[in-house]
Amino acid sequence: MRNSAGFRFLVVGLLALFMFIPLWFVGQVIDSRANYSRQTITEVGREWGGHQQINGPRIVIPVEGPVTRLEQREVLDTSTGQMRVEQYETVEISRARSVYIYPEQFIADISTVNEVRQRGIFRVPVYSADAHFEFEFVIPELGSFLDDDEEVLWDLARLEIGLATNRALRGEARLQVGGEDLALEPQVGAEPGGGIQAALGDPRERGPMVLDLGFNGAEKLQIAPVGRTSHVTLSSDWPHPSFTGAFLPNSSEITDDGFTASWTIPHLARSLPLISRQDQYRFARDESFGVRYYQPNDFYQKAYRASRYGILFIALTFLTVLLIEDRAGRPAHPVQYILIGLAQSVFVLLMVAYAEQIGFAAAYLVSSAATIGVLVMFGITGLGMGRRAWVLGALLVAVYGVLYLILRSADFALLAGATLAFVALAGTMYATRNEDWYGPERPKKPKKLRQRDGKAESDDALPPAPKAAS
Repeated sequence: MRNSAGFRFLVVGLLALFMFIPLWFVGQVIDSRANYSRQTITEVGREWGGHQQINGPRIVIPVEGPVTRLEQREVLDTSTGQMRVEQYETVEISRARSVYIYPEQFIADISTVNEVRQRGIFRVPVYSADAHFEFEFVIPELGSFLDDDEEVLWDLARLEIGLATNRALRGEARLQVGGEDLALEPQVGAEPGGGIQAALGDPRERGPMVLDLGFNGAEKLQIAPVGRTSHVTLSSDWPHPSFTGAFLPNSSEITDDGFTASWTIPHLARSLPLISRQDQYRFARDESFGVRYYQPNDFYQKAYRASRYGILFIALTFLTVLLIEDRAGRPAHPVQYILIGLAQSVFVLLMVAYAEQIGFAAAYLVSSAATIGVLVMFGITGLGMGRRAWVLGALLVAVYGVLYLILRSADFALLAGATLAFVALAGTMYATRNEDWYGPERPKKPKKLRQRDGKAESDDALPPAPKAAS
């Protein structure tokens, strides 16, 4: 039974499952390197400007009115002669909740120029943006939004534009209102993030507004559609955009030289009122959309997928060795199978280590060639396959070629992997169609002979033993 083909197949299958252990450790190493890379990208991006989000513009109009407060005071109780505490109401004029007004028409045209910054062995894509905004407000009568005796402080109205952080601003920011330049100031204590503002005076006397803004950013750029009708256009020289957020673009054009995308968002498509006594900053931010400057299929993702598919390719290699080994002589020992599996596990680490230095394609070529060479030489010298080792080499070339295609195209990875597994299983079934899985039958043991009257007799010739007396 131990020498049967079925027993050897079971042992090799268990050894293939055992290879999950080194592959798991390889996956942990890849995760560690990927986390270190992401941390570096985040740090460099934050220093350059980080994720940028534009929220606004909006007009904030202060309101004041009578506010009733409950206060306490001590009074002398004439009946008892002791002090007691009583409550009383007091009315004072103070600031009430402001009125927030968003534009009737909001047009944004943003273009970015990308570059790659490097820290150590890691490359970080960043961008510099030039934004042009046009917007116009329609200021209605606010009586229906006010409580009794409240008064709107029109002359103290201000324009606000929310930003992820003011540190990203570069160059000159210019605001024109009705053809007049207005000074911009940072919002002190703006939460969350940052922002800029300008004193408008009475907004009912203001015309269309234009804002030009320059800023830096990294990885992602988003904008909130704050107008009753919002038209947003984004253009860049980055060829790998990933559109994200609450809305996808109405139209986009992506080429090797960059992309252009445009959005038209109507008022009814979002849950943001144009006029409110509540601060709608967070709601507007939740409606934002934009683009992520995506790095497609980076080598950490590829290496991680290689470790996940590694068990399939190790099993195929084990199966090939089992089918072409010299069964009449000494078959491969389990330790030799483990060495083969470890060599293929280390291949993934080699690929990551070299990819960080010379790029994915060159690293894959070097690592796969080294692994195939080692396994073919081991087949010739260690397993005694002779010329049959070249069959193993041909299979490994095909396997690593398919793996490369899987890693290059995430969309077809499952299709290629499933097809390869099915072809390998079908080929094994065909190659072993005449296999005697149980092995040759054991020879029967000769029957014992006994001497009786000088003649040899088998146990079958002896008379039956007499029955015991009752």
